[in-house]
Amino acid sequence: MKYITGKDRKQTCLFPISLEDSIDQDNSVRAINQFVDQLDLTKLGFREDFTENGPPAYHPSVLLKLYIYGYMNRIRSSRQLEKECRRNIEVMWLLESLTPDHNTISNFRKDNAKAIKKVFFATVQIARNFGLIGATLIAGDSTKFRAQNSKKNNFNQKKIQRHLEYIDNKLKQYNKALDQSENENEKEEITKDIDKHKGRRKQYEQLEKQLKDSGESQISTSDPESKHLIVRNNITEVAYCVQSTVDAKNNIPFDYLVTNKNDSKAMGHMLQRAKAILGTNSFTALYDKGYHTGSEFKTANQLGINTLVAIPGIGRASQAPDPSYNSEHFTYNKETDTYTCPQGNTLKSNGSIYKTSNYRFKQYKTKQCKGCPVRYLCTTAKANGKVIQRSEFHQYIEQNAKRVLKNTEAYKKRQAIVEHPYGTMKRQWGFDHITTKRTKLRASADVGFIFIAYNLTRIWNIIKQANSIRYQTYNSIRVLFTLILRLIEATTIRNTKIKILLPL
Repeated sequence: MKYITGKDRKQTCLFPISLEDSIDQDNSVRAINQFVDQLDLTKLGFREDFTENGPPAYHPSVLLKLYIYGYMNRIRSSRQLEKECRRNIEVMWLLESLTPDHNTISNFRKDNAKAIKKVFFATVQIARNFGLIGATLIAGDSTKFRAQNSKKNNFNQKKIQRHLEYIDNKLKQYNKALDQSENENEKEEITKDIDKHKGRRKQYEQLEKQLKDSGESQISTSDPESKHLIVRNNITEVAYCVQSTVDAKNNIPFDYLVTNKNDSKAMGHMLQRAKAILGTNSFTALYDKGYHTGSEFKTANQLGINTLVAIPGIGRASQAPDPSYNSEHFTYNKETDTYTCPQGNTLKSNGSIYKTSNYRFKQYKTKQCKGCPVRYLCTTAKANGKVIQRSEFHQYIEQNAKRVLKNTEAYKKRQAIVEHPYGTMKRQWGFDHITTKRTKLRASADVGFIFIAYNLTRIWNIIKQANSIRYQTYNSIRVLFTLILRLIEATTIRNTKIKILLPL
């Protein structure tokens, strides 16, 4: 039986193949190379001035090309990228056979977080110039990326106190055993255990002081700015929360922000950024119920942006025995500042304004509750009867509810829009954790490269698909990539639009 045989490894070639000839004209590394070459790296904030002493430095474009290639091919490790420089012919072509070491590669990502984000905005500008962003319907959401910090190295006051109490109990046991022991060797071992636990107690006391000085509710020792967050249901991780905003036309993210907080106070800020980036407020924004916060609705109203935020269910404590007597079925009269219950009774406020940590509110009640024949259907309260709270943001919450009811079909698009990128990044690419440590800024650099890789891949795939029929006539995809490279040249970052997108 005949088999295909390879070439002799020791055989020399009369006309050796160059790196240029080894890379197809439609290879994506050519587009990466052209994209980076058109960026003004100095204006974007990459450091290009180095001292004359010591060995010469690598140009920022070299390391930027390497990282974009790496993330587009599921490679984030600086050591792995170092290996690729010596064995991957595509990387050899892209870097012109340069071989930076892993420390140089790692430091580039660590030191250029803000500039990396501006590169992401450059991909957004390319998408806009291609007409891939509609700016009429957007969706926002967040996802959790695990930090380089275990749960054991995350502490709050309750956890620290639990450790201190455990150590104190142990010390009592050891001291008691020391008093009762008559064996010198045994006493020596017990004394060592006592000293060990005293040392641990001192460490927890230092953590407690550090926690109080920080003013935060928790502290992480490996990655100080990461937080213990709920990932889903009752599952928690020490992680970063990444907010993103995605345009509905082609599911292209045009903004992201790395935080260590939950979603409740995020919508207003993300809408401000979206308005600045898109240069308009004539779009509708979709969010899930985690963003349903009165103060954020007020911010959206001040920005002139329509929101469709899912309405959360009423908590069990606020539910009436009969759902038809829940507070939403009470009619509010703005002129008289009163509520009317389903039985026709009027609930009034005493004029007092109460405060919580997040908002102010009034309370409405009526004396008619005492003799109401359906009280048992309306409330379980024995003292004051039915009490309705109306927050200072209630009108904005009501406006959102009306919009949601009128645009149910539009809201159903939210998951398909905003969760599409996260599904690709986390499930398909396996990017479910942060590779960098210490500070949100460094985490932002890692996340920034993920979004850059996603946007470039998405843009190129859309263009290929849209023009596949046309370019089949030429029996080659080379023409398509030539067009892409020319359009990238046309959308060079010397365009002033990029400068005004958004302050970091």
